[in-house]
Amino acid sequence: MLSRTASNLYWIGRYMERAEFTTRLIEATIRLSSLSGDAQAAQAWRSALAVMGEMAAFKRWGENFTPFNISRYLTLAEENPNSVRSCLHLARSNARAARTALTREAWEAINRAWLSVRGRSSPGGAQATLNMVEAIKAETRGFEGAVARMLRKEAYWFLRLGSVIERGDNTARLLDVKYYLLLPRGEEVGGALDRDQWTTILHTVSARTAYRHIYQDALKPWLVADLLVFRRELPRSLLASTAEAVELLSDLGDRSGRQGEADRLARQREREMLDTDMDAVFAKGLHQFLARFIADSSALDRAIAAQFRFG
Repeated sequence: MLSRTASNLYWIGRYMERAEFTTRLIEATIRLSSLSGDAQAAQAWRSALAVMGEMAAFKRWGENFTPFNISRYLTLAEENPNSVRSCLHLARSNARAARTALTREAWEAINRAWLSVRGRSSPGGAQATLNMVEAIKAETRGFEGAVARMLRKEAYWFLRLGSVIERGDNTARLLDVKYYLLLPRGEEVGGALDRDQWTTILHTVSARTAYRHIYQDALKPWLVADLLVFRRELPRSLLASTAEAVELLSDLGDRSGRQGEADRLARQREREMLDTDMDAVFAKGLHQFLARFIADSSALDRAIAAQFRFG
């Protein structure tokens, strides 16, 4: 496979995963803000910007910090390279370049997702926004289903590799922002608002039912953190994403003969995660652990690009 095609496929995986995560984050933020007062709702929307790493960029955009403006920035703003619209546009551009490596079903799911936002300039009110993100989620699920039915060879492996690198990074950012920013000053840890926020995080990563099945306990923040970091049964956990990246790089190495720094970094991170637990993470600092995970994801992304000679 040409390095350029491999790069296209990898970034399709990343952009489609980022688009889906952002729509889930927006949906969860709308639902959380509807349960809160004005001050808490504003904080919830600011936290959504923080999860996506867009706080500084939004300030430069020059609009007021209102739920509508933040929603528009995260969904449809062309000025935001990480908006849902921008991610779907970039995924489609990469898909056009790698069209022969994709199945018809995968291409059509990407194209339909892009067409659902192409002509829109405003997300509308809360219900209109929820309708829009639900439509996008349906198409991204269709894309995931199409990828799952592809042959297990280079095209599939590069698509999945992009997805799992993006997925782990998103989960780490979501958990880190909750840990630092979501609970307003003066609110009780373990209080009603705190529980609503942790429930919202589980909703964002489709893990509410998983939490009940695994822990069979009332909602507890440290168990939510354990679920999102160390439970391999949850596809969006950090360990699950890390382990799948190791497997995909091994498959690609066996087929292409290209093994190197990316494999070493991925295996090292998996070993370190298997050798620790939530108690040790809390003892050293959850924020520090997550910050390192995010930094390691960036290093792994660069190593993948170098190893497979992405242009």
